[in-house]
Order: sequence, then C-alpha cells, then structure tokens
Amino acid sequence: MRNSKRVHSPGCWIRDDSWEEKYSSCKRRKRSHSSERENRPSRHNRHHKTSEGHYLESKSLNEKLDCKDRRGRRCSNDVSSGYDNGHLKDRDWHHYSKSSGHSGRSRRSSRPYRRRGRESFSAYRSYSRSHRRKRSRSFEDDEEGHLIYHSGDVLRARYEIVCTLGEGAFGKVVECIDHEKGGARVALKIIKNFDRYREAAVSEVEVLEQINSLDCDRKYACVRMLDWFDHHGHICIVFELLGLSTYDFLKENGFMPFPMDQIREMTYQIFRAVRFIHRSKLTHTDLKPENILFVNSDYYMEYNPRMKRDERTLKNPDVKVVDFGNATYDHEHHTSVVSTRHYRAPEVILELGWNQACDVWSLGCILIEYYLGLTLFQTHDSKEHLAMMERVLGPIPTHMLQKTRKRRYVHHDRLDWDEHSSAGRYVRKHCRPLKQYMASKSLEHEQLFDLIGKMLEYDFSKRISLDQALKHPFFDPIRKERLQWTASVCHTV
Repeated sequence: MRNSKRVHSPGCWIRDDSWEEKYSSCKRRKRSHSSERENRPSRHNRHHKTSEGHYLESKSLNEKLDCKDRRGRRCSNDVSSGYDNGHLKDRDWHHYSKSSGHSGRSRRSSRPYRRRGRESFSAYRSYSRSHRRKRSRSFEDDEEGHLIYHSGDVLRARYEIVCTLGEGAFGKVVECIDHEKGGARVALKIIKNFDRYREAAVSEVEVLEQINSLDCDRKYACVRMLDWFDHHGHICIVFELLGLSTYDFLKENGFMPFPMDQIREMTYQIFRAVRFIHRSKLTHTDLKPENILFVNSDYYMEYNPRMKRDERTLKNPDVKVVDFGNATYDHEHHTSVVSTRHYRAPEVILELGWNQACDVWSLGCILIEYYLGLTLFQTHDSKEHLAMMERVLGPIPTHMLQKTRKRRYVHHDRLDWDEHSSAGRYVRKHCRPLKQYMASKSLEHEQLFDLIGKMLEYDFSKRISLDQALKHPFFDPIRKERLQWTASVCHTV
C-alpha cells in the first residue's frame, strides 16, 4: 500500500482525503474517463517504471478500499462516518520516496506568476476566485491534470527537477535543485490544474505564510514553506527537504516501536509545535504519523539475535509537523468531518462539534502508535470504531450518545453494538483495555499511559490541553536536561 524507501523525502506535502472533505461543497466535476481516479474499475496495482528502474505505485479507489498493508491497517477513509453515505475517499496516497520515480515529457517553460509579499498573495487569491474558468486541456498537462515534466526541466528559471518523490490524487511532489540558493535541494509540490485543488492549495499557502511569519525564529517544529508560485495553472509550493515520515520509518523497521527516550523527545517537539499552531488560532485537523517527518531519518543498523532480524535505531529524533492543507481557523466554518479515520476523535464521529481538542485526541493515538508500533484503532467503520474505543477506554458517556444526531449508533442511550457478531469478535480480538498494552510497570511507562489516558478522554471539554500535557511528569527528564544545559551555559558565560 505504502511504497517508500529509506531516503530523504518529505512524505507529506500532498494531501489525502481531508482536502476533499474541506471542499466537498465545491461543485463536482462531470465524471470522465480522464479526470477522476475513482472511475478506474481495475483492482490491479498499476506501477510506472522509471528510467532508473524504480517503481511508483498508483492505485484506484477500489484498490485502496480492498487492500491492507502488512500490519493490517485498512487503506480506506471516508467522508462521513464509515460507509454511512456511500462516499469514500483515498487515504495514504500521498506517501512516496526519493527512489520512486515517474517522469514524462514536457516543454521547458518559465513564465510563472511572480508573487512578492502579502498584498500580491491576496491579489492572486482574489483573482483566482473571480476569474474561474473551465479547465482547458494544456499541452503541459496529462489527462488527470498533472503537469507533464521530465528530469532537467527548470521551473521559474530557478527550480531544476531532479526526480519525482511521489504522486497522488491532488498532485505530485518532485525533488528540485534551487539554483538561486547555491544548489540546495528542496521539495516542490505541484498541484493539479483543477479549480478545487488550486483553491485548496492557495488556502494552504495562506496558512503556511502565517506560520512562517509567527515563527520567524524557527522555535517550533513546523515545516517551512520557502516559496510558492503559479506555473500555468498549477500552484507550486516549495518546502524544505526532510526525511522519512514517522510512519514510513516504522514500516521500514518492521513496525518495531520507537525507544522510550525517542518517544519522549519526539512527542515533546510535536506537542510544542501543535500548541503553537493552536495559539495561532488554528486547528491542524489531520495529525497522524504520516504527517510528522524526521528532519533526518538516518539510522544505525544492528542485528537482534533474539528476533533474528536487523533493526534500525534512529540517529536523530528531531521531527517536524507538516501538511496544513486542511488546517482550520477558529473563526472559520468547521466541517462536520475532519481527521484521517484512525486518528478521528469521538466527537467528530458523533458529529457533536469539534475544536482544537480533536488534535489532542489524534496526538494521543499517535503517541501509543509510537509505543506499540501499531495503530490502536484499525478499522474503516464508524460504529466499529466507537466499539473499539469502548473496548480500550470504557463506555462512551451517556450524555454524548444522547446528543448525537447519529441515532443509528445508539440504542437505549448505549452504543448499538453486538459483541457476539463477527464484527464484535474482531473488536474483542484486536483491542483490549488501555493499561493492558503496557510493556512494563516501570515509572516512565506508567507516566506515559497516564498521559495517553488523559489525551484519550471522550469528553473534549475534559480532555487535557497541550499546555497541561507539556507539564506532565512524563516530560520531566527533558525539562531537567534543559535546565542543566541552561545553567551550564550561564556558568560558562
């Protein structure tokens, strides 16, 4: 399902279903054989071979609904809850690796829209909204709206394309040489030439510009947007080039959990970054291991004689939060459904309304995934998802079930769930109470699970905030180490 190699690739600049959820109100394009991947009937994998002999996997929607990866994570993701309204979206299509490639022919061109400053951005956004046009077939676009290019093409007389890092429903990401920055390598996200994707990209640029301006000192682990421009109808966003996503590292390491000290360091950085996002009056809404990338994913390889396998140990646990395509301002309309399935909070599933606390729930799911190496809630159905929550965390509060509009989930103020059905047996087999996942009874393990329990609180009004989470005893070793370092620096001065 997720085909990636261990290289320096920013595996997240393309979005999955969350953009389409956010812009579901946009008029749907007329179905054609060329404009929607969902129309492809084949259930067989499609692989495109590059001149270097590498393969980049491209799957239809039906394939994604049926496939499972090696650890049992379902590939599907929905617009509403489960299969409630029959609308399903791609998920996990945005993963790619530097060693995967797909290139085509194109004519070199460098007549981009040149933007300078916030006023130009606002003017461009106004232009894009007031001058909508039906997309005309360009000699530079393929049938799906992707820009056609090949290695060596130069965009904006500056960015020389080296190779394709990945592709998906919303665009492609390529590695480029930035000739104005001494040959620095960057990741360039090229959005499809369709109105709804272009408008979503412009919205993401706006969020990224705000984050960059508010974090000018780079204190927080949020990805940096370096540049953006319009290339013949394709919004192109330039990012710093990072390493593997935390999910891809887990996958390539046989889903072996991260060491406790690295979990602590990684989550501390992530919590601070997301707290910064929240203080910027934003909710990320799509936090997951795929959207957290290592700055450098180099590792040591050691043989484990007990497990009879090679195991990778990360050299540097520094990470960055990425993918702000569905970030929502506090004052903006909040769509009914956000987040990728496995990290979706109960209030979102029950359509009780959501706020920044839904990010905290997602982070709780991420934290235990780093600890286990496996996804906690492996499901594609909303009611089954809620049943898994009850198996792990106990009964859902009655007042939440009484308020939900999803009445088909409820019977006599309880979750309408048959524990003796095949689905019920699946849940009992794959889920157990939270504390039973603990691998040790040591203090740091107790502290970690206490923190996870507070983050996975059903009632979002009672869920721990990130300010409180960062003060939790689990992070005491980091605070102590930083105090010692500060004292050492002051003494030296």
